[in-house]
Amino acid sequence: MQVQLVPLGSVTIGPPAWRDETLGSIRRAERLVLQTRAGRSGTRAGRSGASGTRAGRSGTRSRPRSCAAVSFSPERTDPEAAADKKTEKECADGRDSICKNKMSRPQTTGATRTSVAPFPPPSFREQCAGASVRVASAYMRRVREVEGQLRRQAGRVTQEGTKLERERGHLEKMLHSLRIDLQVNRKSTEGRTKRPSTAETARDGADYLLACERRELAELKRDLEGALRNTLTQLQALGQCSRRLLECSSERARVLELLPHTGSPSTGGHGSPSQTFTTTDPVTPFTPECKQVLESSTLTVSQSQLLRENIRQMLTSAIARQKAAHRTANDGLVKKIAETITLKQNLTLMSAATRQATFRKQREINCIQHSHGRSQGPEYSGDILSREKLNRPLVQIYQRHPGTQLPEAAHLIQGSAVLRRCLVTSEDELVRLQGACMQLLDNLHGKTAAAQVDSAVVRMRRRLVDKRAMPTFLQQGAY
Repeated sequence: MQVQLVPLGSVTIGPPAWRDETLGSIRRAERLVLQTRAGRSGTRAGRSGASGTRAGRSGTRSRPRSCAAVSFSPERTDPEAAADKKTEKECADGRDSICKNKMSRPQTTGATRTSVAPFPPPSFREQCAGASVRVASAYMRRVREVEGQLRRQAGRVTQEGTKLERERGHLEKMLHSLRIDLQVNRKSTEGRTKRPSTAETARDGADYLLACERRELAELKRDLEGALRNTLTQLQALGQCSRRLLECSSERARVLELLPHTGSPSTGGHGSPSQTFTTTDPVTPFTPECKQVLESSTLTVSQSQLLRENIRQMLTSAIARQKAAHRTANDGLVKKIAETITLKQNLTLMSAATRQATFRKQREINCIQHSHGRSQGPEYSGDILSREKLNRPLVQIYQRHPGTQLPEAAHLIQGSAVLRRCLVTSEDELVRLQGACMQLLDNLHGKTAAAQVDSAVVRMRRRLVDKRAMPTFLQQGAY
């Protein structure tokens, strides 16, 4: 007898209770599978909105999960059987799509697949480690930028300190030059006190100019010493700022041991330009301490630049005032020497004229004395000649008549008195001429010595003034 195949869908062999129990289990499982698929779709949508479709960018595709079980049952005509058929068809379609996805899934080349499951994927540990590396690398790069900014600012502070140190050297040289000029001024004043006479040691215009030069140099010295103190204070502030910047950069560089130095902004490579940090936080790369150090160093550098400009102007003005004071004092001394030499020449001429007058007066006195002696006659009566006697015979005979007195004796007496008065006057004039000549000679010797002293002072001033104390470009005013 031939056995015919009977379709199982059209035949009900098992009992209904047994079948209904199995179908109920299948439906419960299908509902659970559908609920799981719906939850996965919601999770996938949430993750795609939060992460910006990272799975789409990575080129990987999600792997859907299959149904837990698929049942087989005979065909039924009631609505429940129709629902069962629909469920079976969906499960079959799901199995087919799973197989297709398995066959067409691309192979990844080392890239991490983005999981869409509601639970962590198997590569969750690697993903966490990668995220930590990215966070640490970004933080280190920002710290490197902050560290580079701090070191560049430290370099600017060091450069400004070098420039200010050069200005300090110029100030010290200028102060050394002023001290030399003060010593020269003191020696000039002391040297002029060695003039011989009291009249020559009296205060004159040259002494007043030397006093003015001393006051001017003392004032310049006080101003430059104040500027030098400010410069030293500013140098200390720059050094402190540099140390604080280097300390902050070293503190920031504690997390940069694993970063390469080649091409970094702090080493002057061609890296990315450093960004400007505006917000500060103790736990961020740009801490409040770094901001405070940068702001204080910037302010200190600005103050140092302003101080250097003031020092330049002060040095230029001081050099001009120093030269003007020195030139004025020298010109005053030279003019005093010229006046002394002029007076010396006049004294020489007048002393010669006085000496000539003295000799002439002496000859006149000699003549008067000779005339007075001749009018007095000889001292011994025996030496008187007969014709000089008042009682000579002619006179005696003439005087025999009354009223015949001769005026010879009265004239002789009057002439002798006149000659005596002229002799006294001439002798007084001679004495005065001799005194004037002596005074002229003394004054001439004093003027000669004073001119020599002043000339020595001028030569000493020109010799001791150190013209090389300041650089040439400062002396020429091309600062």
